[in-house]
Amino acid sequence: METKEITKTTENKITEGVIWQQLLLFFFPILFGTFFQQLYNAADAVIVGRFVGKEALSAVGGGTGTVINLLVGFFVGLASGATVVISQYYGAKKSELVNYAVHTAMAFGIVGGFVMMLGGILTAPAILTAMDTPQDVLGPSILYIRIYFVGTIGNLIYNIGSGILRAVGDSRRPLYFLIASCFVNIILDLVLIVAFDMGVAGAAIATICSQAFSAILVILVLVRVDDMHHLELRQIRFDHKMLKRIIRIGFPAGLQSVMYSFSNIIIQTAINSLGTDTVAAWTVYGKLDALFWMTISSFGIAITTFVGQNYGAGKSERVRKGIRSCLAMSFAAAIFISIVLRICGHAIYAFFTSDPEVMRIGIQITWFLVPTFATYVCVEILSGALRGVGDCWIPTLICLSGICLIRILWIMLAVPRKPDIYTIIFSYPLTWCTTSILFIVYYCFFSKIRIANRHQKQLSYH
Repeated sequence: METKEITKTTENKITEGVIWQQLLLFFFPILFGTFFQQLYNAADAVIVGRFVGKEALSAVGGGTGTVINLLVGFFVGLASGATVVISQYYGAKKSELVNYAVHTAMAFGIVGGFVMMLGGILTAPAILTAMDTPQDVLGPSILYIRIYFVGTIGNLIYNIGSGILRAVGDSRRPLYFLIASCFVNIILDLVLIVAFDMGVAGAAIATICSQAFSAILVILVLVRVDDMHHLELRQIRFDHKMLKRIIRIGFPAGLQSVMYSFSNIIIQTAINSLGTDTVAAWTVYGKLDALFWMTISSFGIAITTFVGQNYGAGKSERVRKGIRSCLAMSFAAAIFISIVLRICGHAIYAFFTSDPEVMRIGIQITWFLVPTFATYVCVEILSGALRGVGDCWIPTLICLSGICLIRILWIMLAVPRKPDIYTIIFSYPLTWCTTSILFIVYYCFFSKIRIANRHQKQLSYH
């Protein structure tokens, strides 16, 4: 593979600037970008819920969202290995290796997106059926999910491209792309659902068109950028050594995402057994608590890039200070969001649906879960920090045992004894608390961040 040596020498503020300021400067564009990503997902739910009905609302959320997260999450998790690799090489100013990683990651996005498209179209209907999706929701759900998976190549290319930009400290342009794609999605929702009465098919088409639009934007920026992460379309191909390194780091994240989704499928199946009203309420709750998830995941992405670049630059003490700062800010954000959702939950539900039973169940779920959000903070931030130094397998095993295994056991053993919504959703705070304790112990006493600085060996390409 031919490479173009880039000699740009601008200051890297992630490795040089004031820690908390750099974390926030990197965090806010990610947060706003994630907000707009959730906004166009919520736009589907609002427009479908208002103009089609609660069955269609359940079809574009609920079980379909869980299945999408199962399949898409695995490949996005794999691709996250590229973000870690690129951030480390970029922090170490290894331009040739950044070049290899960028082109290998894009090749993976094209091939992985095609595989994901076929897998989703072929397997999603069987998974939805196995989840006991209510019969009045099953048909629209299958239609929505099959159309959705047609557009997954664009989805994965966007996620990889934005991950490359964030790895080098550029979190603003992915924000701009998501804002643009959000408006495209909302406009297409109104045209296809309201004007042309296409129902859930219109919502799916609007989503994949907006994802393709954002993928085109990120490719255009990478092609035109004048830095180590410059993309040459003719050079998009697999570098096998780099691919192995990306997968070695990304596979644990992909596996973790699959297990998260599998445990959520178990939970969704239990919720489906409670009827369409509960499924619709859970769908709307998912839009509410997205405010927390997009905030905490944005901090997680920020700390991964921060740790990756500083670890690559050999600045171990700066890594540890960054983790402490990120934890403090994340706890404050979690408490604030819990208070807001606890106070404003009823008004937000009224925006999505006017069905009184759906609103009643949804408020019960909200008031029970939102006070527990802070118990998840250590899981996200410490696992993100550990990914930044390439420590992936032990955090993955912690999540698989502390969250997935315990959650599945709880649903299998406790819910049959008391099959109500409270028993089902108690699995979340139970597993968050358990996993947080495990992460704190591992980080403080066993992780390579705390024990020693061995980054030079970790950055060896060969």
